[in-house]
Amino acid sequence: MPTSYVAPANNGTAGTYDGSTAMGSLNYADDYQRALEQNFPYVLNYGALYSTPNNGRFKWINSKTIEIPSISTTGRVDADRDTIAFAQRNFSNKWVPKTLENQRKWSTLVHPRDIDETNMVATIGNITQVFNDEHKFPEMDAYCISKIYADWTSMKNPDTGETHVADTTVLTTANILSVFDSLMLNMDNGRVPANGRILYAPFEILTILKEAEKISRSMDITSGPNAIDRRVNRLDQVQVIGVPSTLMKTLYEFTTDYAIADDAQQISMFLVHPLAVITPVSYSFSKLDAPSAMSEGKWVYYEESFEDVFVLENKSNAIQFNVSNSGGTGTGTN
Repeated sequence: MPTSYVAPANNGTAGTYDGSTAMGSLNYADDYQRALEQNFPYVLNYGALYSTPNNGRFKWINSKTIEIPSISTTGRVDADRDTIAFAQRNFSNKWVPKTLENQRKWSTLVHPRDIDETNMVATIGNITQVFNDEHKFPEMDAYCISKIYADWTSMKNPDTGETHVADTTVLTTANILSVFDSLMLNMDNGRVPANGRILYAPFEILTILKEAEKISRSMDITSGPNAIDRRVNRLDQVQVIGVPSTLMKTLYEFTTDYAIADDAQQISMFLVHPLAVITPVSYSFSKLDAPSAMSEGKWVYYEESFEDVFVLENKSNAIQFNVSNSGGTGTGTN
């Protein structure tokens, strides 16, 4: 083993470790977490939700629990010029604790003869990158959408007191814009900011949207007379993001990796403002141990994290769904 080597992180940056440290155990949880946070907006389908500004606004009690503040006030009353009312407190403040329940782990062994020891951490970086891209990130997407749906359908509309219910209209080229307008109207009536809304939809639904009746188009031919871009990436100033239909189900099973539940429904439209959710991720442990007798001469990588997704109840109007009855084995096509 050389006296030093350069270890590229997942984001392509480099850090230097000395050989004595390398022969022991490397705890690079902080570096790994920073690399993941830089990747979240680009490799997660729901990256905008994992990057919500809410994640920096709440207080951590410990590695598993955050507190969400809630303030309520009374309304105004009549005043007159002739009397003075007794001063009293007309607001209340409380902190609602939220415990991260999604505790997940992953580990692997790497035999020294399978890799060049001078590139050991780079090789582990490659292994974890494949793990992230092909397993962890899709699982985080699946957990995110299904947890938001579960939270939202269990909450009451803060204005009407009625439990949220998803729209179940079967989408066609004739009605898709009307359904979208209805979801937007629900948000408008819920006083949700117009700026920043995102529509997530399976690619099959985006195909319907491209062919929707009464939709107007503008074509940019500046890149060439034969280049026509038919993608729909904005609708009424709402950002439109296509998602694989397998990652837009209402229910999943999470044992090893993730799997679509048999009784899952297909989510056809997910209209959301990122300020309606909080997506805390706490990496409590990420470590690489050098070969030892206990590991039978193999490198050992292990990571464990606490993470979760929560809907803010007083902002639940900033979420709208359209779902279909296609089950866990469906293709997501309406």
